Amino acid sequence: MSFMKDIGEIYRCANMFRTSKYEGSQIGSYQDSYIIHICKNPGVAQDKLSRIIYVHKSNVARQLASLEEKGFVERKADSNDKRNLLVYPTQKAYEALVKIKAVNKEWKDKLLQNLSKEQQILVEQVTDMLAKEAKEIIESEVRESEK
Repeated sequence: MSFMKDIGEIYRCANMFRTSKYEGSQIGSYQDSYIIHICKNPGVAQDKLSRIIYVHKSNVARQLASLEEKGFVERKADSNDKRNLLVYPTQKAYEALVKIKAVNKEWKDKLLQNLSKEQQILVEQVTDMLAKEAKEIIESEVRESEK
């Protein structure tokens, strides 16, 4: 299945690119999506974050512990439910967000540079459709497993 192999290679290359660009910033290529979503959703519950970014809860807990230790996020117990941890971005996270967005734009621009404008639009439309379909499949699987 060449299609899935190609997607995997693009993903791994993107991680390598971002890792090199984040050098010295204390951010790993797997942590940037956490910072993006936490800055977009301050006070998000840790469990909800795992559903937003489609990452297992244990991995989210591990990455958040690292980001907290580095000063990018703060986790606080939910006053309504002490079992929930709410995640808040720090000023350092908002500052990193600027770099993250710039690096993501640079990667996208480099990746699509040899395509026509029409091809770039088509690639974005198709990948958006595939991402939506993938999310629906996973959400359906989760609902089935909870029955």
